[in-house]
Amino acid sequence: MTVIGIIGGSGLYQIEGLTDIEWRRVASPFGEPSDELCFGKLGGVSVVFLPRHGRGHVIPPSEINFRANIDALKRSGVTDVISLSAVGSLKEDLPPGTFVLVDQFIDRTFAREKSFFGGGCVAHVSMAHPVCHRLGMHLAHAAEKAGIAVKRGGTYIVMEGPQFSTLAESNLYREQWGCDVIGMTNMPEAKLAREAELCYATVAMVTDFDCWHPDHDNVTVDMILKVLFSNADRAKALVKELVPLAGADAECPQGCRHALDYALITAPESRDAKVLARLDAVAGRVLNKA
Repeated sequence: MTVIGIIGGSGLYQIEGLTDIEWRRVASPFGEPSDELCFGKLGGVSVVFLPRHGRGHVIPPSEINFRANIDALKRSGVTDVISLSAVGSLKEDLPPGTFVLVDQFIDRTFAREKSFFGGGCVAHVSMAHPVCHRLGMHLAHAAEKAGIAVKRGGTYIVMEGPQFSTLAESNLYREQWGCDVIGMTNMPEAKLAREAELCYATVAMVTDFDCWHPDHDNVTVDMILKVLFSNADRAKALVKELVPLAGADAECPQGCRHALDYALITAPESRDAKVLARLDAVAGRVLNKA
């Protein structure tokens, strides 16, 4: 059964047609998730919402417990994760208000736990194609149905934050590295989703041009907030159209749900029992075979 997980802003769960709403705390051996999880039904499909920064936006990017968030979603039965993230634009043709269905990431974070695995049980998953093609296709179709213009494909560079880029960094990312958008939240989220064998896709919602743009200094907080509210309303419309499409399509040709088939390196007899106990949800499918 497909269960759609939505990671994003605090108000995303306020969608017309969402029923059977229930907030529940989900315990994780990796610590506390950002908030309680909101369970519900949309068009007969089970949906689980998680406010990435906590309700009221109380957790900065570097302090998000990404491992606990993904583990809690997996424990809740989630199979597919849609990430909605505010980003800055690095391209003139991606103005504020644009939605980008990114398909690649560059991870520049350095202060975050990036793997469920480690000493006692080592694993290496492929991240060549970090976004589930199936979910990306459904997002594009959902956007079309909702009347939302999106750019398909693009590279999202994830910085540590919480400070924004210097002008030199911004120009490096866009001119030499060819990145399209910049944000602070999708790594290691995407890596952990792959380790947890969850299909994962991102909608990057542009709120402003990064500091490279000559008009950047004219941007005000009021302008950014206006774009944020507009993006949030369209994000809800996108999710409402997406859930029935993704919920009716349980197969993943890309193999996201079998990412661990050949990833575990540590010999079964050498695996640490305490480490394995924490991996019961994330890697239970493969560990139970050993």
